[in-house]
Amino acid sequence: MKSKSNTFSLSGNIVDLKEEVIFKGTVIVKNGKIDKIIKDENITEDQTILPGLIDSHIHVESSMLIPSEFARLAVVHGTVCTVSDPHEIANVLGVNGVNFMIENGKKVPFKFYFGAPACVPATPFETSGAKFTEKELDNLLKREEIHYLSEMMNFPGVINHDPSEMKKIEIAKKYNKPIDGHAPGVKGEDARKYAEAGVSTDHECFTMEEALEKIRYGMKIQIREGSAAKNFEALVDLLKEHPDKVLFCSDDRHPDSLVEGHINDLVKRAIAKGYDSMTVLKSAIINPIEHYNLDVGILQPGDAADMIIVDNLIDFNIKATYIDGIKVAEKGKTLINQAPEKTPNNFNASPISINDLFIPAKGEKIKVIEAYDGELITGILHLEPKIENNNIVSDVERDILKMTVLNRYENANPSVAFIKNFGLKKGAFASTVAHDSHNIIAIGTSDELIAEAVNTLVNSKGGICIVTDDNKTELLSLPVAGLMSEEDGYHVAKKYKNMNSQLKKMGVTLQAPFMTLSFMALLVIPDLKLSDKGLFDGRTFSFTTIYN
Repeated sequence: MKSKSNTFSLSGNIVDLKEEVIFKGTVIVKNGKIDKIIKDENITEDQTILPGLIDSHIHVESSMLIPSEFARLAVVHGTVCTVSDPHEIANVLGVNGVNFMIENGKKVPFKFYFGAPACVPATPFETSGAKFTEKELDNLLKREEIHYLSEMMNFPGVINHDPSEMKKIEIAKKYNKPIDGHAPGVKGEDARKYAEAGVSTDHECFTMEEALEKIRYGMKIQIREGSAAKNFEALVDLLKEHPDKVLFCSDDRHPDSLVEGHINDLVKRAIAKGYDSMTVLKSAIINPIEHYNLDVGILQPGDAADMIIVDNLIDFNIKATYIDGIKVAEKGKTLINQAPEKTPNNFNASPISINDLFIPAKGEKIKVIEAYDGELITGILHLEPKIENNNIVSDVERDILKMTVLNRYENANPSVAFIKNFGLKKGAFASTVAHDSHNIIAIGTSDELIAEAVNTLVNSKGGICIVTDDNKTELLSLPVAGLMSEEDGYHVAKKYKNMNSQLKKMGVTLQAPFMTLSFMALLVIPDLKLSDKGLFDGRTFSFTTIYN
């Protein structure tokens, strides 16, 4: 993105994060850069001017919006830059998907810093739409617009020095680019090995003990607060002793959540807990800039004019956002225009029948995935099944529901398992946002309704949908790789929010049901998940069966 000529001045309370001081003065911007900053105690404006906020790790695809639409919503909350892992679209469209994200991001005044996805596919235990070889990773990492190696999800491979995983790390080191981590629950000697391999960050910590161990071995911790995974409360106290090791991120932010807020929420909450505003803001701005070598201004002469205006550092209401001196948001309204875009996709699945979901009864108990609200990890339950005509079926009364994953890249039989804690009392819902390979995932109260939900997405070639118990269907189409919409972000967010509300009326108790559902296929997060190839035990990194 090139700076446009823009010259103006702003006065108020100026936050200098470099010197850790606040003073009254005027910022003079010429041609999109900070020309000078003049201290003036006579300034009467009571607004506060500071550098813009940065999301240090996000999958833009999780917003269900293409980058240009994501930017339109994010700038309203003071975000000027994201460190973005295009892992999701890469697993669907390969290098073409990464290129799509980069080129679309260039169409708007926003700073996207994309990485090279390290795990395409994420594991060999699922079907994805693409595969990155060492050559493809090398070609990506040598490019100027690729800024880091995205999260190393195969942490067992890194810990055990798997040659293919180590080669990825070597390529990143060759081009002197940071290496992101992904190692949920890894502690002790394994954490040491993971860090010593060259992995520099982790956004998957969910306990203070885990985070402190990884810091001890040299890693930086990205405190994550997304739509489903929320670790802020568990980890925010890292700011007490290790502020230089803390970055803020969202990882996954669904459209309705993005309308409500972004990194500004984490800043506001941390300050409200009594943490020094300078400490908090450096974690949200300076730390990611330094770690990823981002070309983002920090309100110093010569810097790009990437800055925000807030009312004060307590209420932290965003009054305006500037990127390269361009005003991109003001008074809660985006000033970025929509950018027309194509809709590339990769979808070859065929409809299923209820017979494809038949699971013969064997034994007295089955393994059931135990979902947790606000978490990506799951548990394993051993429960008695409900059986009808020798078919194990959804048990609505006990909240044990049938779930399926269907390969969307080629014709195949669906895999089937059971899950608890969604609370759905009637109907079914499905999504082609199903981490990491983004096959079709569905859950429902009957085989008939599950099949209808799956087939709705087969026919639309991507999206999220709800099927009620009287067979009425609600669909949000996601034509870009089955992951994103090219439509107005606020319209997408409204429809998504309404669909979530509809699920709540159907009995779902989870705060983010579609987001949580999408992670039930994420094999790299233990304990028990479902891929298109079968039930998977994340503790042993191997397939298992539903039968005990």
